[in-house]
Amino acid sequence: MNLKQLILISFVLLIVSFWNRNNLSSEMPLLAELGREPVQTEIKKAPFSVTVGGSDYQITPLYDYDLAGMVVSYQHHNGNYGLHRRWGDHLNVADFCVVWQDNAFTAQLDKLNFWNGEFTCNVQTSDSEAWASFHMDQLSNNHLLTVDDRIRDQLGAIKIGDQIRIRGWLSDYSHGQGGGRKTSTIRQDTGNGACETIFVQQVDILNAYSNGWRKLMNVMLIVFVLSLIFYLKAPYKTRGY
Repeated sequence: MNLKQLILISFVLLIVSFWNRNNLSSEMPLLAELGREPVQTEIKKAPFSVTVGGSDYQITPLYDYDLAGMVVSYQHHNGNYGLHRRWGDHLNVADFCVVWQDNAFTAQLDKLNFWNGEFTCNVQTSDSEAWASFHMDQLSNNHLLTVDDRIRDQLGAIKIGDQIRIRGWLSDYSHGQGGGRKTSTIRQDTGNGACETIFVQQVDILNAYSNGWRKLMNVMLIVFVLSLIFYLKAPYKTRGY
């Protein structure tokens, strides 16, 4: 195999593995923490204000919240784009769609498709058996609020399939430009207003997910880059006319 062939093969495998990198395996090991539903405890905490991105926000904590689950989809937000810019929302830094209990342990996640819109989590499948194995009250789309750069960086490191734990306050919030959001306080609701809005105090990756596609992607990236470098540095000859 010459360098040109190696470059082509590694590039094709890199694209294929990148496309499939988030496939969830039915054989992934799961931690016991995912077997419980989120823990929600009512609190009496006074509303408080924070400032981020030049906007002042009023936070109204309602419950302590402790969520352990598996990430099946996510969306990071930038307050300078889309509806977040229109609403002046620099506080909602990410949405994470998370499953737990039967959805983590027995649902056929490898046959379900998950994706996040700007404010929603969606699930779809053409497999009726897989759909029957899934419980909508064991999935939540979580609007994550923080002014802490360290927490923002931790959220940025989380990938699909990771088992995580998020602790904070279920909170309503608003800001001076008139925007804001109320949090859901039950897991059985759907549609508009069904998302949990969490002012995050702590986030942990309990178990980082890896699969064969991600491993292949990392290897093929190295092979592609090295083979391309060697090809570009290789001596060449031209034939005169």
